[in-house]
Amino acid sequence: MKPSARRIVVVGSSNTDLIIKLNRLPRPGETLLGGAFLTAAGGKGANQAVGAARAGGKVTFIARIGPDSFGAQAVAGWVKDGINVDHVARDDTRPSGVAFIFVARRGENMIAVASGANGRLSPGQVKAAGPLFRGARVLLLQLETPLATVSAAAELAAAAGARVILNPAPARPLPDRLLRRVAILTPNETEAELLTGIKVDSDVAAGRAADRLRARGVQTVIITLGAHGAFVGGGGCRQRVPGFRVKALDTTAAGDIFNGALAVALAEDQPLLGAVRFANAAAALSVTRLGAQPSAPTRAEIERFLRRKTN
Repeated sequence: MKPSARRIVVVGSSNTDLIIKLNRLPRPGETLLGGAFLTAAGGKGANQAVGAARAGGKVTFIARIGPDSFGAQAVAGWVKDGINVDHVARDDTRPSGVAFIFVARRGENMIAVASGANGRLSPGQVKAAGPLFRGARVLLLQLETPLATVSAAAELAAAAGARVILNPAPARPLPDRLLRRVAILTPNETEAELLTGIKVDSDVAAGRAADRLRARGVQTVIITLGAHGAFVGGGGCRQRVPGFRVKALDTTAAGDIFNGALAVALAEDQPLLGAVRFANAAAALSVTRLGAQPSAPTRAEIERFLRRKTN
């Protein structure tokens, strides 16, 4: 397949993750002595961009960083992964985004984010990159940047005929005007409940939540269910695509890696259910590794994993 068929634009956040490994997560007011400390490249937008690039996509990232070493290191990493960074702006007044992450022995995590320059990624910066959207197959979005910027990007992409994938995380209420421009919405159970009021505790409930979101204008809803896979509602499908059983080390960024891989598969015109299985495999591999962007698997690793699971 020609590289042009895999053109993906990601608009979103960049953070540097400051990670402490613990035996368990702390309770409110509790101080725990941790084990290893490490830093890793993160941010939901950057994670998705790296996940898509390693899965085989031709990716351009639109983002904003600060005038500091965290931002410079992030850009160097994206360039190494072959991501086009021509539309990554440097903000002279805000630091690069930072996330503080606790990771428990069984892979659970707690995250707090200082947005910094991510909060100044503006609709104007997105509109200045307008020609990119006319050549893109897929636009991938999340919610760690201003909602006005997310909406501007969705409008540009939808008008240009690109498929818009929105991962509604961190969870917040969303206007119907934005949802009507979304081809595929990818909430997890918590985000789906916030958007619909339906507790997603079964496939039947997932189907009801998907129906409610589609009634607001979304074409297809894919509710990610962690190790249980993902429920697909729309595109002629109404079923759960099973996940893969692996030993989880760190679940940070699993959803981001899922979305990046999904964007690649759909940009290649893979069938919807096959694209979700491909994304499930990428996410499963990611949770076996520590860190956000360091956990993103390559295309060869994803395909090798799928072959093992098929045979």
